[in-house]
Amino acid sequence: MKPKIILEGEQLEVTITRLCHQLIEVHDSFQNSVIIGLQPRGVYLAHRIHKKLCEILKTKKIHLGEMDTTFFRDDFRRKELIPNKTNIDFIIEDKNVILIDDVLFTGRTIRAGLDAMLAFGRPNDVELLVLIDRRFSRHLPIQAKYIGKTIDSIESQKVKVEWKELDGKDRVTLLTDKE
Repeated sequence: MKPKIILEGEQLEVTITRLCHQLIEVHDSFQNSVIIGLQPRGVYLAHRIHKKLCEILKTKKIHLGEMDTTFFRDDFRRKELIPNKTNIDFIIEDKNVILIDDVLFTGRTIRAGLDAMLAFGRPNDVELLVLIDRRFSRHLPIQAKYIGKTIDSIESQKVKVEWKELDGKDRVTLLTDKE
């Protein structure tokens, strides 16, 4: 089966802009809100969201962090996982946290992110923003509040998110298990 392109180029930019406007509706000036991108690939979306928000709101005062969840995963001893860096240089105590990842599938990475986040304080609220929500095959009762695109896929399919900064192009593709 041929790979199916879900988003690319300008479509991805429009999706990111829409997500930013949804965030502004809820968080206004981001005075009490922070953004945390999940390593490894959620940080690219978090940086794009942060950059667009700063452009729209004409500010640079929105806190942005990067969090590694490797050692908080329930499968880290069973897989060959490579830790990434965590970079959170602000307090999340009593803040509204927007947790960002590229794809929501089973929910296990998000659960690990929630566990890891508690090392930095207890937030007032946590909301999840994802570029792609794979509605089926959830292992945990986790839902995103902000969703770029929802897709129906089977477990053997894979969503591949490519970022210009890392892969040379912006594209989201649905692959079958043979690709």
